Amino acid sequence: MSAVNKSVEDGAAFSSKVIRIVFVVLLLDLLGFTLILPLLPSILDHYAQTEDGVYQSLQSVVDWFRQAVGIPLEKKYNSVLFGGLIGSLFSLLQFLSSPVTGALSDRHGRRPLLILTTLGLMSSYAVWAVSRSFSMFLLFRVIGGICKGNVSLCTAIVADLPCPKARNRGMAMIGIAFSVGFTVGPLMGAYFAIGSRTTGNVFYQTPALLALAFSAADLLFIWLMLPETLPKDIKVSSSGCGDSSDLLSPLSLFHFAAVSRTKDPPSRDRMQALRVLGLVYFCYLFLFSGLEFTLSFLTHQRFQFTSMQQGKMFFFIGVIMALIQGGYARRIKPGSHIKAVRMAIITLIPAFILIGLSWNVTMLYIGLALYSFGESSVNLPPGSAHQKGTVMGILRSLGALARALGPVVSSSVYWIAGAQACFLITSASFVIPLTLLNIARRLKEE
Repeated sequence: MSAVNKSVEDGAAFSSKVIRIVFVVLLLDLLGFTLILPLLPSILDHYAQTEDGVYQSLQSVVDWFRQAVGIPLEKKYNSVLFGGLIGSLFSLLQFLSSPVTGALSDRHGRRPLLILTTLGLMSSYAVWAVSRSFSMFLLFRVIGGICKGNVSLCTAIVADLPCPKARNRGMAMIGIAFSVGFTVGPLMGAYFAIGSRTTGNVFYQTPALLALAFSAADLLFIWLMLPETLPKDIKVSSSGCGDSSDLLSPLSLFHFAAVSRTKDPPSRDRMQALRVLGLVYFCYLFLFSGLEFTLSFLTHQRFQFTSMQQGKMFFFIGVIMALIQGGYARRIKPGSHIKAVRMAIITLIPAFILIGLSWNVTMLYIGLALYSFGESSVNLPPGSAHQKGTVMGILRSLGALARALGPVVSSSVYWIAGAQACFLITSASFVIPLTLLNIARRLKEE
């Protein structure tokens, strides 16, 4: 009996160590990733003012399309459309790379893939730091989109832990890492951008170098501290990447074909639940990501927010999210997740209506408080017992596909019809994931 107790204690100690390491790894990754968030509107304005050749070429295409469809001239909305296209490009590349990264981690282990993706992120931040043209900025986003697999890999690492309580605690720590990253990162980006201006450098150079430093520290920490969590027997029995169409075809991803065609697939009920939750997750993120991406452009244009004011806005959002996740979200009972997600989506409808109609900063921040509650209460569905990396990779890829389509659709509506129409139309469309959630609840009851 003492040997059994010792084994349990060793497993608990190992799980606690892994959770702490994953928290630091993900926090460093998110701090580097979020530095750019308050700067993007100013970066696009910078390239417009410097008359960059690539930017001007894209501008001419936008102007041609505007004239062809008879849209009134609104130069200030062009940056919104460009921002949506850049955000969609980044997410499209994540859509292509996430399931492959997840499947490879099932075959070769989490640690090697995490080291590889972090090296890729370091190279992307290095390109951003030396970029002086819009084409180099686009290259930075392309490399970053391909290599941004750390979130799904960290989630898979937590899912590898043997104890359900440890897995739940690990998922909570991932949520806290997101809250801290999105609270501190944007504010740091805005602060160091101001400092970069005072030294005579391009305003985004210091944030880019800081992102590179965070990524380098992340790589060193992974190399020295992170153990491999994928059991050897599962690693050996993994089928690898399988049919590439299962990982890259949207239809196959929605059907979770890469999981169902394994030697030991989940049960039929489990597969049905995965497919419904995948569809809910996609629809929710498609709508949410579009409005999330246009938020900084709305505040930049309507309220003339500077980069520092944008950073403070993200800080406010992060603090509210941390309070919700530390209090309400962590107390959601295992059987009540669908109900909690439904409540979160319902909350997002008035949140985005208030933001879209806001005529003063007070009204805007009331909407942002509701927005923060909704965002912090919607969690990524958990993985299956086997092929965790593949399942998480597919879910992350479906989310990336939604984030690839959402910003470009939302920014196009913003560009054509204006901010209010964009936020009101999309808010009304949240009835779609709500309907799907009701279907999922009925399936669960059956």
